[in-house]
Amino acid sequence: MDPNNPLPANLFRRQDETPDAEFYHHPRFVTHIDDRAIAAVTQLYREYFPPNADLLDLMSSWVSHLPAEVPYRRVVGLGMNKAELAANPRLESYVVQDLNQQPALPFADAEFDGAAICVSIDYLTQPVAVLSELARVLRPEAPLVITFSNRCFPSKAIAAWHALDDRGHLALVQQYLIAAGGWHAIELLDRSPLPPGRSDPLFAVVARKKAA
Repeated sequence: MDPNNPLPANLFRRQDETPDAEFYHHPRFVTHIDDRAIAAVTQLYREYFPPNADLLDLMSSWVSHLPAEVPYRRVVGLGMNKAELAANPRLESYVVQDLNQQPALPFADAEFDGAAICVSIDYLTQPVAVLSELARVLRPEAPLVITFSNRCFPSKAIAAWHALDDRGHLALVQQYLIAAGGWHAIELLDRSPLPPGRSDPLFAVVARKKAA
């Protein structure tokens, strides 16, 4: 068992094991959840990320779903496609990096006041290592907001994601955070727009960086 990923390796197998850089080579200027689910993501960010914060948008793309009316001191993106990241108007800077190949983050300790992973956690093959790194780069009590729905690229989502329902996904992400260490005040949230069935569902796991 990999000490950086203390969960069974078969959970992280994927239908398509070709290099992710090939899959994400061409930009996709689309949104992966509908407008009402996006609004639910934005509302979570409004609630958890303070104004004038330094934020990290992990697994970012051409849009970050941050509330337009809230000013942030700095937003840094890390994602797979340079063209998408370059087109994102909220990013002050960005890094192109495949977290499945290199989970170590190129940022200083305690550099950020908050971090987001939007509809992408299901693609990580080393989630415990990535979340451990996120704990390192966040300041004490900084929030991490992880959101997901019921959509994905099926060939790139891990086997465990396919095997679980929505509640199971919440529990799995919670288990990642516990295994990573450095997190507390973990919340499992259903922020699906109402009435049910009229839009994509939206679920969130929110945690805070433990103080030393």
